[in-house]
Amino acid sequence: MTVSERLVEHISDTARWVAVYRAMESERPDALFRDPLAARLAGERGREIERRLPKPMRRNVWPMVMRTKAIDDLVGAAVDGGADRVVNLAAGLDTRPYRLALPPSLTWIEADLPGILDEKERLLSGESPRCRVLREPVDLADPAQRGAFLDRATAGSTHTVVITEGLLVYLTDEAVRGLARDLAARPAVRSWVVDLISPPVLAMIRRHVTGRFSADAEMRFAPENGVAFFKPLGWRATAVRPLLRDAYRARRLPILLQPLVLLPEPDPERPGKRPWSVVARLDRSAGD
Repeated sequence: MTVSERLVEHISDTARWVAVYRAMESERPDALFRDPLAARLAGERGREIERRLPKPMRRNVWPMVMRTKAIDDLVGAAVDGGADRVVNLAAGLDTRPYRLALPPSLTWIEADLPGILDEKERLLSGESPRCRVLREPVDLADPAQRGAFLDRATAGSTHTVVITEGLLVYLTDEAVRGLARDLAARPAVRSWVVDLISPPVLAMIRRHVTGRFSADAEMRFAPENGVAFFKPLGWRATAVRPLLRDAYRARRLPILLQPLVLLPEPDPERPGKRPWSVVARLDRSAGD
């Protein structure tokens, strides 16, 4: 397959793809959230990716929709609980500072590659966020750049919430450990909102996208021990949102998948070989 035939030519294309799903959900009369900026951000490139997806993936809009909703809820709860800063790593084309009910006193900091941030600045020029928004180009794969950015991003904060929506899955286990240690080393970072999948879900996705995604968009991280992966690194799960059950309650789950709701929910610390996808809030472990 040539580069021109790939669905995703660069990892930033995944941000455009996800924006399509936010736009689709926003058009529903019973929308779980409304993102009036999503269609503009997705652009023709995002719509092209969605059109060319294999059928099984085109039908499965619900995981992205439920992931968005769960992160909305967990971040909103953290801000209501006193968080004074949100740091969104690999923020892509996220628009939460423009659509969530946030206090003007909150500082929201986004980090990503310069190309996608430049595009976002251009497309959102003239739009007013609900709080103070700062954007900084950072190569998060570079430990030195990442560490220096986190020092700047958390300076002066007493309660920072970090978001890594759609980021960890593209990292190796060791890279995730490095990020977890970096976050734990900054006392202001008290909460971390992550999304996770189990190995069977990763294998299913890979079957559909192998050869269709660029090398930098290869999916890798799917720990068999789920949220327990983070325990030795100073983080414990204080909230876990199983996306399949959320989708069933929200009437977003396809009929063919609804019998899965009858099965016991996997232990979030031992999902093992079960299909499992969640959004979780991690807080510092006792003593950290």
